[in-house]
Amino acid sequence: MDQNFLLQSATAQELYHNHAAKLPIIDYHCHLNPKEVAEDHRFRNITELWLGGDHYKWRALRSNGVEEKYITGDASDWEKFQKWAETMPYCMRNPLYHWTHLELRTAFGITKLLNASTARDIYDECNEKLQQPEFSARGLMRRYNVEVVCTTDDPADDLRYHRSLTPNPSPVGEGSIGKVMGKSPSPTGEGSGVRLLPTWRPDKAMAIDNPTSYRAYIETLGAAAGQEIRSYTDLLEVLQKRHDFFASVGCRLSDHGVNEFYADDFTETELSAIFRKVMDGQMPTAEEVSKFRSALMLEGGRMDARAGWAQQFHYGPMRNNNSKMFRRLGPDAGYDSIGTWNTSESLSRFLDKLDSEGLLAKTILYPINPSDNEMIATMIGNFQEGPVPGKIQFGSGWWFNDQLDGMERQMNCLSQLGLLSRFVGMLTDSRSFLSYPRHEYFRRCLCNLIGRDVEEGKLPREEMPFIAQMVEDISYYNAKRYFGF
Repeated sequence: MDQNFLLQSATAQELYHNHAAKLPIIDYHCHLNPKEVAEDHRFRNITELWLGGDHYKWRALRSNGVEEKYITGDASDWEKFQKWAETMPYCMRNPLYHWTHLELRTAFGITKLLNASTARDIYDECNEKLQQPEFSARGLMRRYNVEVVCTTDDPADDLRYHRSLTPNPSPVGEGSIGKVMGKSPSPTGEGSGVRLLPTWRPDKAMAIDNPTSYRAYIETLGAAAGQEIRSYTDLLEVLQKRHDFFASVGCRLSDHGVNEFYADDFTETELSAIFRKVMDGQMPTAEEVSKFRSALMLEGGRMDARAGWAQQFHYGPMRNNNSKMFRRLGPDAGYDSIGTWNTSESLSRFLDKLDSEGLLAKTILYPINPSDNEMIATMIGNFQEGPVPGKIQFGSGWWFNDQLDGMERQMNCLSQLGLLSRFVGMLTDSRSFLSYPRHEYFRRCLCNLIGRDVEEGKLPREEMPFIAQMVEDISYYNAKRYFGF
């Protein structure tokens, strides 16, 4: 894994080393813990930093026959790391093999391969370095030249950790947000601070299929807003209050994790009755759930448009498939897979409704099922509108698709059916402070893809200045402009 890893032509190497590699990282969707960022968390060892909460690795360990006690159980940190090292050679051709060695090289300067025989040396070297101040949470972010991170936050969250890093938070469009962790960012990222911004994730407000949990959540949400929620109208008022509060702390994006899109017809009377039914502890019908979610998705889209935000939709996973392990470990433990819902018609109706009202915000769509690639790439073209280039985006390869084949398929599809040049690029979608090399991985893939086209005569070499700028735009500048960072 040398400096030209994945760069299979001289043109690809030129594009990456002279244009993509130097740029800061805008990580506009992740699941980092904002408390760890705000408190500049120090990691006790590499196991906590690397294996804690990483369900990609957990799936690989289970597939390699490792017992659960070495994954999420009570085994020692060294034993868990040792099992991961023993598993690593078996991960060849899985993106984890590349990511692991990129992370070791870029964070710790370790170039040896991880396996059973090198495990102890690598474990000790990483742990020794983690005792140094520059290996804290924010130190790692600075090491990777991270300019902006957007976490994933519930409407009831008080955003205390974001606010602690933003002494004078201001609404979208004002300048104080850039001072979050230090100096204002420079175009090259040199000497810059790191901005920590929230993202509005209202999934729990739509989760009426579990009345007991929903009633508890509504109480929490109302308390956060200082208003009792007794009706559907109250719910909308509280959500708007919290949306405004998020905007005051610098929020620029919403995010929605859904199985499918919802676009049913409904009336206000129906919605009020459904809300009351759920708050009374009764189970709603599937039709009622769909109507309620359709309404809240539209209301959320309107709020985002009025606030000038971008809205993101990560859709299509089948979550928590293993009921035994869900009872034992809860969600986000590595038991999710790709779903096969047919969403094209409902997605079209949803976007069209907002567009017809003049309230279709900038939108990014992330399908988990690659069979939806062409549908999404053509759907976004139906709702593009100036003056925003690429107003509706086909998001980067997500979850099971953020690997070489998945990223290339997404970019090829977008190239053929839309404008790759206006793509806002990569994000980590990660809970780990060591996941930033995924941006490097993406940039290398991008440069190799475009470099190959130049070498094969599919793109004109005389347009190299434009091509180089396109690489820089996709790597950094498009996202910076699109989100207004």
